[in-house]
Amino acid sequence: MEASVVDLRYKTKEVLRALDRNEEVRLLYRGKTKGRIIPERGHDENVKAEAHAFFASSQAEGSVEEVMEELRGGRY
Repeated sequence: MEASVVDLRYKTKEVLRALDRNEEVRLLYRGKTKGRIIPERGHDENVKAEAHAFFASSQAEGSVEEVMEELRGGRY
């Protein structure tokens, strides 16, 4: 879908519906593409908390600092 800046202002609902249909929206300004709005993919509302890596950290071996370092990863 293509949408101008004016469309974003006055037809926001239509743009959001296109995103719900997993369509990419090209943003036009004065007839030239300025950017893209890409629908979020991979978001599943049915994901349970148990699936998160931190949830089972109370059962992990080692100190809290070690578990947090493993989850965060290194800085460099």
